[in-house]
Amino acid sequence: DRWLPAADGPAATVARAMRYAVEAGGKRLRPILALTCCEVCGGKAADVEAPAAALEMIHTYSLIHDDLPAMDDDDLRRGRPTVHRAFGEAEAILAGDALNTLAFELLATQPGGDEHARRRTRAVSLVARRAG
Repeated sequence: DRWLPAADGPAATVARAMRYAVEAGGKRLRPILALTCCEVCGGKAADVEAPAAALEMIHTYSLIHDDLPAMDDDDLRRGRPTVHRAFGEAEAILAGDALNTLAFELLATQPGGDEHARRRTRAVSLVARRAG
């Protein structure tokens, strides 16, 4: 929630659709694995909260796009209407695209500080090659 845009302003509908999708539930396996791996390797989970959130955003974006009429045309996801059914197809596409973009912004900027710059660059590169 902390990394998602506020659901007001000129892009309020897209922001609401993003929140609707991300807050729909699920196991959150990807961020849990990221946080756990960090701790197991001696790191601080707080340092990877944003990258962990980014992984969940990328996963959610892929689900939004997968549910679209041009793909699987699903009506339900996690027991409730899919994003394109709840907000419309155009808003679903924009919400998915925005989640993907926001995820890469988080990967590129968090955690802050020069000491993390090389890791951020590697994370962006790795996710860009493997996501999808």
